[in-house]
Amino acid sequence: MDFHNTDDAVTRRIKAMSDRLTYLRTSDLYFYNQPVEEILGGAKVRVRGREMGMYASYSYLGLVGHPRINEAAKKAVDKFGTGTNGVRTLAGTLTIHNELEETIANFKHAESAITYSSGYATNLSVISTMMGRGDYVFSDKINHASIVDGCLMSGAEFRRFRHNDMEHLEGLLKNAPEDVSKLVIADSVFSMDGDIIDLPKVVELCRKYHAWLMIDEAHSVGVLGGKGTGIEEHFNLYGAIDIKMGTLSKTIPSVGGYVAAKKEIVDYLRHASRAYIFSAALPPAQAAAANEAFKVILDEPWRIVRLTENTKQFIGGLKSMGFDTLLTETAIVPVLCGEDDTAFAMTREAQHNDVFVLPVVSPAVQEGLARLRATVTAAHDPSEIERAMDVIGEAGKKLGLIK
Repeated sequence: MDFHNTDDAVTRRIKAMSDRLTYLRTSDLYFYNQPVEEILGGAKVRVRGREMGMYASYSYLGLVGHPRINEAAKKAVDKFGTGTNGVRTLAGTLTIHNELEETIANFKHAESAITYSSGYATNLSVISTMMGRGDYVFSDKINHASIVDGCLMSGAEFRRFRHNDMEHLEGLLKNAPEDVSKLVIADSVFSMDGDIIDLPKVVELCRKYHAWLMIDEAHSVGVLGGKGTGIEEHFNLYGAIDIKMGTLSKTIPSVGGYVAAKKEIVDYLRHASRAYIFSAALPPAQAAAANEAFKVILDEPWRIVRLTENTKQFIGGLKSMGFDTLLTETAIVPVLCGEDDTAFAMTREAQHNDVFVLPVVSPAVQEGLARLRATVTAAHDPSEIERAMDVIGEAGKKLGLIK
């Protein structure tokens, strides 16, 4: 017997989602959660029995399946098994965890580093551990959800500045009490728009108003800088960021998150952040894979060159067709569609022609700004990119987005 109130708010929310999903599925507009059956090299996948070009991958340098990284993971399983003895603080720390954190610190030009079980958990835990009631956090309007959740969870005064609007940020910093702790936090490369934070100005403002600076580098490692080390290299501002956060699941083909910072900050997080203290340690194979991936990036700089060339080709080609790609200058290329249903229909047309792209719709982006969030990687051949653009172009014409 069902004792739940059939008309309470929870029931209504569940029903609203269920109705939306039913509509999308029956209209051949639902393309989320599709299982990839096989990864065919860096740029192609098999989905529903069909070979498709992959344009929704975060593997920006095409490192998924790299022989050196696979081999490191296999050796770690042989040496340590598939799991650990528990949380890092107690029995779960292995030598490979320490090696990984040392590798990250060196790669990010920092004194020390700490790893977490996911990027989401990293932001949630680090922000809420660093900041508390009475403190002030300043967050870019379109920062990742994990940053927003971390700010809310901290209990600090939460101020959002207009996207990449440094004047607005300065106004908010100026209006905050002088004697409180302040943290400014932003994505380096914004995950939905593909543009880059104005780091030189943010650094200047943080110094002027005595604020800490945390930058989420989930989408900039392997993408920005000649060696792929990220946003500090891109702007030649090494040492400008207090807390360098990143993930191990995008360019780095593993799972987890990290912070690179001064030793005192990392020691504090290691003994005070709940997601580190109370989460099981990274599995050995994943830690070893991540460790090797950072080394591969430095050993194979041609991947960054290829990614840059492919990015220019993809953005330039779509813009010349008449698509609005917002202000992207990275491998994340939004193809603006407007209404949610248009983005779903664009996805349907592309996937029916073996181009694997996915839609991003409200509430992940503002209503009226639904899009294909297409990505390009170093693994794509220029001819494959041309074909993908042709398919997206035909879909755009069919749906009236371009002429």
